Amino acid sequence: MPFLNAGSKAGRPLGVRMIVATLVLSALAGCMVGPNYKRPDVHAPAAYRSLAPDMSTSTESYADLPWWRVFQDPKLQELIRTGLKQNYDLQMATERINAARAQVTISRSSLFPQVGGNATFVGGKEQNTQSKFNFLTLAGDAAFQLDFFGRLRRATQASRAELLATESVRQTVVMTLVSDIASDYYTLLQLDLQLQITKDTVATQEESIKLTNRRLARGVATKLDVLQAKQVLDTANTQIPDLERRIAQEENAISILLGNNPGDVSRGFNLVQQQLPPDVPAGLPSSLIERRPDLREAEQVLIATTAEIGAAKAALFPQISLTGGGGGAFGRSSAFSSLMDTHLGIWTYGAQVIQPIFTGGALRGNIRFAESQNQQAAIAYQQSIQRAFGDVSDALIGYQKFHEMRSRQQDSVADLQETVRLSKVRYQGGTTTYLEVLDGQRSLYSAELTLAEARGNEYRSLVQLYKALGGGWPQQ
Repeated sequence: MPFLNAGSKAGRPLGVRMIVATLVLSALAGCMVGPNYKRPDVHAPAAYRSLAPDMSTSTESYADLPWWRVFQDPKLQELIRTGLKQNYDLQMATERINAARAQVTISRSSLFPQVGGNATFVGGKEQNTQSKFNFLTLAGDAAFQLDFFGRLRRATQASRAELLATESVRQTVVMTLVSDIASDYYTLLQLDLQLQITKDTVATQEESIKLTNRRLARGVATKLDVLQAKQVLDTANTQIPDLERRIAQEENAISILLGNNPGDVSRGFNLVQQQLPPDVPAGLPSSLIERRPDLREAEQVLIATTAEIGAAKAALFPQISLTGGGGGAFGRSSAFSSLMDTHLGIWTYGAQVIQPIFTGGALRGNIRFAESQNQQAAIAYQQSIQRAFGDVSDALIGYQKFHEMRSRQQDSVADLQETVRLSKVRYQGGTTTYLEVLDGQRSLYSAELTLAEARGNEYRSLVQLYKALGGGWPQQ
């Protein structure tokens, strides 16, 4: 460009030397004020609190399994995959990651020179002289802020940590989505089983009423026996609409999780056919910190607030910037032969130092604010870890106890089935009243519904344990 030729010959070597020296100083400027991040000491227990020690002493964890090996129902796997593609909360979390990445780019851009340029063209014709003229002006400028005290680098550190925190939030959304779909699916299967039990009870009681009416016709039963037989039938019939309501609402909830409009949900295996793992090792508590995304999020927030302390302290020190610019003007006019073809070029360089002198305590206040935010983040991090240990311990105990409850309730149902069978034999033999049969049938119906609920609780507690251990997201 013509304007680059302007300027004194003595000035050019000096300018080059200044630029080189500045770049060297900038490269060597590794000093950053403020604390560097160090992970706080975590007092992790040797094992999770559990009523069964063998469940918490293994180094391997149930959460290390991918979700498609934990939930082996093909229909449930299909629902989870659909949710991971369409769920709106997950889409929102993904967009927040994109926004955080853009913020990192914005923060990091301050570490590089900022260059701009402009061009102006003016042309015209004078009315009296009929002369024509054209003028072109080119100009460019550059500014580079030297980050001697690390203010810009600390800001970039904070932005990167916030990005990682946002990515951990998305992983938490994935983990929660997988567990919510699975839990709601098992609830749906539980309601299906209870509805089937109720319909089977209705069919059995209708047959029992027919038998009692025939006995009444032969004079070996009373009208009271017929009325008593209808009581269990009426109770079961009352339950059907309520169960159908709950099934429809559960299907709607699952559809919303999938990102669909409310509608039917396909099923795979029924609740009795679902597989339970032979064992569920919890793993070591120390590995939970790395596995659970919510704990990683809390740590990244702590890292970000640590970096923000350095940025606030660096604001106390001078801000040094280098500036440079250049440009040229080119003209052509038919009015004067001496201006037929002219150009003028110039280039400049300089430095600027900005030092806060009096801010009314704002800068010191910013430091105290950043330090307080950092302390809050440290407390929240420790609190999150403690709650995570509690979540796993609660889930371990819950799964053990729900398993025991289901097993004992299964024995209770088997005993009541035999009781009802024997009472019917006694009633048909005339050795007891129908009230004995009725009491047995009522108890059996209630016990079967409770067993279905116990099965549902057992599967939901397994899902809760998988979630508490941090399973579901690393394999995405």
